[in-house]
Amino acid sequence: MSAEYAGRRNHSHSLGSRLMYGCAEFYNGGAFVIINSFFTVFLVKALGMPTALAGIVPLIGNVWDAITDPLMGIITDRTASRFGAKRFYILIGAFATGVSFTLIWVPFHATSPASMLLFYALMYCLFSTGSTILMVPYNGLLPDMVDDYNTRAKFSNIRMIWSTLGSMVCGLVPTFIISDPVSEELYFKCALLFGLLFMCCALITFAGTWEKKHTPVKTSVRGTLASTPTVFRSKSFRLFIGIYLFGQCGMDFVSGMAVYFVDDVLNGYRNHYLTYLMAVIVISQLLGMLVWGPVMVRTSKKTTILIGAPIRILSTLCLLGFAHEGASIIPVLALTAGIGFGNAATLTSIFAIMADMPDVDELITSIHRPGAVSGMATFARKISSGLSAAIIGFMLSAVGYDEKLAGAGARQSLATQRGIALTYVFLPVILSALLFLCAWYFPMKAKEFDVVKKEISRRRGEDLPETTDEEKQICERVTGLPYEALWNPANAALSVRAKD
Repeated sequence: MSAEYAGRRNHSHSLGSRLMYGCAEFYNGGAFVIINSFFTVFLVKALGMPTALAGIVPLIGNVWDAITDPLMGIITDRTASRFGAKRFYILIGAFATGVSFTLIWVPFHATSPASMLLFYALMYCLFSTGSTILMVPYNGLLPDMVDDYNTRAKFSNIRMIWSTLGSMVCGLVPTFIISDPVSEELYFKCALLFGLLFMCCALITFAGTWEKKHTPVKTSVRGTLASTPTVFRSKSFRLFIGIYLFGQCGMDFVSGMAVYFVDDVLNGYRNHYLTYLMAVIVISQLLGMLVWGPVMVRTSKKTTILIGAPIRILSTLCLLGFAHEGASIIPVLALTAGIGFGNAATLTSIFAIMADMPDVDELITSIHRPGAVSGMATFARKISSGLSAAIIGFMLSAVGYDEKLAGAGARQSLATQRGIALTYVFLPVILSALLFLCAWYFPMKAKEFDVVKKEISRRRGEDLPETTDEEKQICERVTGLPYEALWNPANAALSVRAKD
């Protein structure tokens, strides 16, 4: 029996369909560039909050996701809607993200730093909730749109092009709007513009997508919540999380430290060096997408990472020779282009791999739960993003960053400048090395994916040949479990199997 779909009736895999599917990624690729690049700067330089407290704000908001992301995945898997469960929440999330993104930039003054911390932590929690409502269902949508390994890769590649466009626009436009880093009004003006833009992009994705309808999970919320961490029983998912976090956090440090590197180390903020640097990153990433996308389709989703990670490491290390005041901006920009080009390889692969993870989880548990898989992946990513911001704040404090000097427009000490430069280089290098290791051990390519899909069909009762010894070994390698233990609801700690 053919599957029942909700949403757009023309389920083509054309470029237009891929463009509309990927449009919501403009928010995910762009919003966090603005936040990573300017939010702590807004708190420290415009409002005068101590650096250590400013770094804690995103951490508190992302710890809040320890509840909201897994819960959103559960809610999605339990929802029935004529729009499709995931598309229904994408519609709600479009408005939630537009409003909540704007609220975190509302200027709030208090005599007590603790009061400021409380206010902006609350605003950041609201922002995180809006992001969760949109991104958890969106990350779980593609497996219910497309079944083919290479077609998923093509959809994901367009999604990452949108992500890079989001990074480009959100990395460049704010540098023109926020011409003075101590002007709080300019930050809020920027937020209003992008809040509206993010909402429109999510609405386009809602209008241009479709999804298979599944019978909602019927178990109790408590039982489903308790089962959600079992997605980590999948060896492939654990390694994917490593790829996702190490790849993205490496760039979190680049974007989060870029203002400090340009302003306090190179002393080039007023010479528009930050604009040049952000432009080079996003343009090189966009060009990299055009290169790595076809490479991924012709090879595998892990191959591009194994090539791109060393490029990132080498380019970043070479920045050490130019991390001082008076250094020529030309080699800095050239090396930044290498970082962006290498990062494009990671971005190209991440969400293509994520789309395959619910299939591996289903082979383990016999339960179709893309919302739970997406929820845990999104949760892990947001926690890591919050930790990245907190680490930046703590590192700045550790190297002696003086927010009073920053507010007065004065230069930091030479020791602080050197500390900022070393942080800007070595943290991304370490994370890129860990990224390479996770990609090296990741067990899935097209052949393994096809075996997983075939085994799921066989377990559902379709008339297929018996599993060969080689296929059994592949199933074990991909899942990390014995073949005899697969397709068992007990692997999800559930007593009742939820049928598709």
